[in-house]
Amino acid sequence: MNKKLASLLLGFALSATAFAATPPVAATPQIKTGKDGQPVKSFVERAEMLKKRAQKGGFDIIFLGDSITHQWERAIDGKTRTGGKPVWDAKLAPLGAEPSGIGGDRTEHLLWRVENGLFDGKSDPKLVVMMIGTNNTGARMDPPADIAAGVDAIVKAIQVRKPAAKILILGIFPRGAAKDDPKRVNNTHANALIARLADGKKVFYKDIGGVFLTGDGVLEKSVMPDLLHLNYEGYNRWADAVIPEIKKLLGK
Repeated sequence: MNKKLASLLLGFALSATAFAATPPVAATPQIKTGKDGQPVKSFVERAEMLKKRAQKGGFDIIFLGDSITHQWERAIDGKTRTGGKPVWDAKLAPLGAEPSGIGGDRTEHLLWRVENGLFDGKSDPKLVVMMIGTNNTGARMDPPADIAAGVDAIVKAIQVRKPAAKILILGIFPRGAAKDDPKRVNNTHANALIARLADGKKVFYKDIGGVFLTGDGVLEKSVMPDLLHLNYEGYNRWADAVIPEIKKLLGK
């Protein structure tokens, strides 16, 4: 066994141990604040807007996440071709889906949103589709165990509020061009722990990351121009990969 592989395996083992034994720093509910300690206005305003929109109800599925989910609502950018709104309108809106993402969100920010009204009022989804955690890696390289603990806290918070809803956790999407990119490796290890949260009854896990990669594991800019955010082609691949799972879970 080469030293690099041994190191990765050791890191995974330590993460798995930490998942069971350490307090999850990423699971702490937290409103987003700036360097001055004050709430970030853009986060507060969008969180409030998404909360009020969700509380009106009228949807069966809600997608929760960060900027990758946020950009389901973005029109196609003429230069980078990023943005998923045309795909959403054509493929997911007809299923009764609602997007609820905020750029820059980490697990603790999404947890704060869930615990502060996102599922109040007439918000009563049959299915929650969630993909969160890549900003925990990108912002401060949180250990995989902490990322998974954050996701677990969000799942539990949703279940307290909507016990009848099914939850589909998507594996954190790949990032970085190469499969040994440190941030991609961190997300991969987090996914291995997140997958354990599925019980096959109310909580389900699906890793669709492979649809964005070449056969040898390379992430190309033709799908993610900045090797993190999807373009139109990427959103098409996401929709096509997740729709069969959604229909299966909802019995459609």
